[in-house]
Amino acid sequence: MRRRRVLSLAGAAAALPLAGCLDALPGGPGAESEPSEGVYVQTFQESMAMQGEATAGDYRVALAFTVPHDFWTVTGREVETVPKTDEDSLHLMAVVWDPRSGRVLPEGGVSVRVARDGVVVTEEVLYPMLSQTMGFHYGANVVLPGDGTYDARVRIGGLSIRRTGAFRDRFAASASAQLPLAFTDRTRERVATRPIEQGGDPGALAPMDTGLPQSVAPDPGGLPGALLGTGESGDAVFAATALDAPPAGLAGDGGGRYLVLSPRSRYNRFLLPAMGLRGTLSRGDETVFEGDLVRTFDPDLGYHYGATVPEVRAADRLRVEVTTPPQTARHEGYERAFLDLDPATVALETR
Repeated sequence: MRRRRVLSLAGAAAALPLAGCLDALPGGPGAESEPSEGVYVQTFQESMAMQGEATAGDYRVALAFTVPHDFWTVTGREVETVPKTDEDSLHLMAVVWDPRSGRVLPEGGVSVRVARDGVVVTEEVLYPMLSQTMGFHYGANVVLPGDGTYDARVRIGGLSIRRTGAFRDRFAASASAQLPLAFTDRTRERVATRPIEQGGDPGALAPMDTGLPQSVAPDPGGLPGALLGTGESGDAVFAATALDAPPAGLAGDGGGRYLVLSPRSRYNRFLLPAMGLRGTLSRGDETVFEGDLVRTFDPDLGYHYGATVPEVRAADRLRVEVTTPPQTARHEGYERAFLDLDPATVALETR
């Protein structure tokens, strides 16, 4: 029987080190398998080599690497495989967050320029990505000319999405920071991968304990405001809450209550960013609100989709239509998830 679960791998059999190179194991990253239409347990577990943290303007950024592996980009509803190659040295990952609130920045262009002895050896765009063990991050496979310690300059673009509260005047400008990138026998010994017996089953690996902020959504009851209810579509869960007033910066919308929608993955509660969502709030045969739920970044609400509505009452119904699926690249286990989501309905349980 195929069981639905989150797999915690703490205390599992020791991983297999890949000292001297970062090739995938048989059955590991990049293994051929029939892709699932939903979330499934990835077929391998990996560890990573942390490279440090730095401050860049309003942002804090951390850099790490692991084994090169296939990943998948999403444009609209089209999925394209980006296969690892024999030339790839590592899979480079960056996590970007607000150092004050600890909120992971869910959108924004991130790139890296890698140099050694002042000579640039590669420049890469790091894709926004979803991973079962890392959550939301930026990453790409990178080719290096050989062993050594490099200078990695990470550039973070400003956020173009709506920002509210104390975030209104932050994250508009781009910034960069330089971090060391050590690709040596010693750092490669920290990187390991091993096959997962349950790979392919519905479910997901538990997030790694990296010590870095993660894009995990709170339990629905932990969201600010009055919890209205939850709805599901595929492997996405939509939690809805309402505030008595819009957050600071939206007063010009004419008052009313602020409707908050927090989409997350079924198993690990990872926030699902870069979606197009449209909401219809109805009361019997009357339409109270119909319009876009706008991508918004707020220090208290985090990354969410929101709109100002005239009022919310018990027994109202909220219909959520996904007009655009999450426009993020995916690691294995997520490659075809969240693409074709039917409208979800939330029966509002509180006023």
